[in-house]
Formats: sequence, C-alpha cells, structure tokens
Amino acid sequence: MRYEEFNAFCASLPATTHVVQWGGSDVWKVGGKVFAIGGWDKGKDPAYTFKVSEIAYEFLKEQPGLRPAPYLASRGMKWIQHYGAPGLSDDELQDYLGESHRIVARGLTKKLRRELSLYIE
Repeated sequence: MRYEEFNAFCASLPATTHVVQWGGSDVWKVGGKVFAIGGWDKGKDPAYTFKVSEIAYEFLKEQPGLRPAPYLASRGMKWIQHYGAPGLSDDELQDYLGESHRIVARGLTKKLRRELSLYIE
C-alpha cells in the first residue's frame, strides 16, 4: 500500500482527522486520539503503525515485515508497525486499520462518541 492509499483509506473512516507531526508523519486520529501513523521512517518501504488487540499483538509481532511499534510498544502499548515485505496484504492492512479505529473509538467517552456520530459496538 502506498502512502496515498493509506491516507485515503484512513480519511474514509468515520470522524477522522489528519495532522502531519513527528517529523512529517501522517497521523490519523478519531476523537483526538491516534489510531494510525504512516511514515515514521519514510525510507525505501512505507511504514504504517496501528493499535491492535492483545491477541492480535501476540500474533502479529512475530510475523515477517511486522514488529512491535517503536516508541509505542516499548511503553507497554499494543501497537504494531508494518515496515516491510512480506507484511500484510493491502486488504489485511485495511482490516487492521479499521479495527484500530474501532478500538480507539470505543475508548472515547459516550458523550464524545455521540457528538461524533460514532456508533461503535
């Protein structure tokens, strides 16, 4: 997945905002909370970072092309970085980005979810 596709997908999710920060990274938020980051290392291969469940974290952290996200995972947070091949397919990456959005949205207050028209189970 190219950065343009990553940004377009994240923009398609409900109530998202985009900022460029942390050295030029594309940072996507829902309700002011980060759910995805593109480009911490804009080197040869695109790098995408996203929040996952504890079970997904245990599975994904050992997969080739994936790793515990620098900075975030070292602080005990369950974040994965897709940094190289083979990694995830574009469809799988989109599924995990969507799930990251849902995880973060579920953590928002009920009041804020209502204000943002987020109806998350």
